[in-house]
Amino acid sequence: MSERNRIGGDRRRGLTRRGALAGIAAGGALLAAPATLRAQGRARLRWWSPQASPEQLAAYRFQIERFMAANPGVEVVFEKTSDEGYQPQMAAAFASGEVPNIVTHLPSFAVSDYWSNGLLEPFNEVIEAIGPEKFFPGANDIYEIDRGVYAGTGIGNSAANMLWVRRDLMEKAGIDRIPRTWDELRDACRRMQGGGVYGAPLPYAKNSMTTLTIIGFIHLAGGSVFSPDLEVALDSEATRNALEFYASMRELCPPGATNYSWGESLTAFVSGATATGIYTGRVLINVNKQNPAIADHVTCATYPTISADVAPWTFNDFPSVMIPRQAGDMDATKAFAAFLFDPEGYIRQLHAAPGHVLPVLKTINDDPRYRDNDIIRKYPAEVELMAAAAAAGHNLGWETKAHRPNVKAGAIVGSGVLADMVQRVVLNGENVDRVVGETARAIEAIMKS
Repeated sequence: MSERNRIGGDRRRGLTRRGALAGIAAGGALLAAPATLRAQGRARLRWWSPQASPEQLAAYRFQIERFMAANPGVEVVFEKTSDEGYQPQMAAAFASGEVPNIVTHLPSFAVSDYWSNGLLEPFNEVIEAIGPEKFFPGANDIYEIDRGVYAGTGIGNSAANMLWVRRDLMEKAGIDRIPRTWDELRDACRRMQGGGVYGAPLPYAKNSMTTLTIIGFIHLAGGSVFSPDLEVALDSEATRNALEFYASMRELCPPGATNYSWGESLTAFVSGATATGIYTGRVLINVNKQNPAIADHVTCATYPTISADVAPWTFNDFPSVMIPRQAGDMDATKAFAAFLFDPEGYIRQLHAAPGHVLPVLKTINDDPRYRDNDIIRKYPAEVELMAAAAAAGHNLGWETKAHRPNVKAGAIVGSGVLADMVQRVVLNGENVDRVVGETARAIEAIMKS
């Protein structure tokens, strides 16, 4: 990468630290863009995100209205994208040049992919405007794909593969502790299944949830998809054990699990159709709103592993913030990106789904206003566990601390080859050795493309 693209190398398009700090109020929040920006005429900023529940939309409106009130020359428009379909939407936007100004809540491996293709604006100046000292230590490491340059930052953390359980069903089945291993989980699900309740809501469709679930299971079996130096390591005993476990759980999942994605899996547990769940902390607010009868019986743990000597592995997709390089009104765009972390608005955004997206700023995590929330007060142990698990979490773009960043992770997830592997072995009964070998070769081809 040329020096022009490194931090500060293209400042004529960016928001300088001095310019950004000109808009910081006495309380320390970025309330307004530089005055020179507002004198340039009306700017129209487009904000894309797949996270758009009614509560989140209300929080976004609050942030937008507050920013526009402080910046009369700027209009911000929110546009919802798709969890499963963001890749073609982004591809079309980049190809046409009609890009949004800011994109939030995509996984970090998507940010890495777009950065490696030269499609993103460096994020250093936004991080400087927010205050790098406010982030949890190491929070931005995953975005430092090129040394000294950040491709984006996190809008939050997530613990996407927590095990959710019902204490009341455990007690009824005579289960005295939350399962720690796969054998214990299978046994618990079998004992709790019955009377219209299934054991688990695992996905078996060809989609991102199945892909990300099998990646997690491979790690929970003690393996990885890649070696630390990014050689394909899929063809392993750990992968075979993960597929065997996945197959053994099929009879404990609802018949419709062959079509499950994130929404269906979440609803299955929240509605009471399954005794366990696998999801982020969105479970908490959904249970309290949609099925309060079970709200006092719900808790979570890190997902079980193949054996007690294998450490848990939490999938954190690192919901991110990024700025397309082709975006116009770059000063206003960077000012708005930094403003998203203004405490009053950021806390409202986090409170829209407490425990689902967890703060990346330590200053917010310690803020009494963040702690002053009914869900966070009701489930302090669960929220703390998720925060700790997410902070130590990983994904295919950065499988462990020993791994190099993998800028092809987004392409691999988007290809569906890992979900296809699950379907071929688990649903179609194909030979596991042949399927795993073919999947490994398909991933190798993506890495070389």
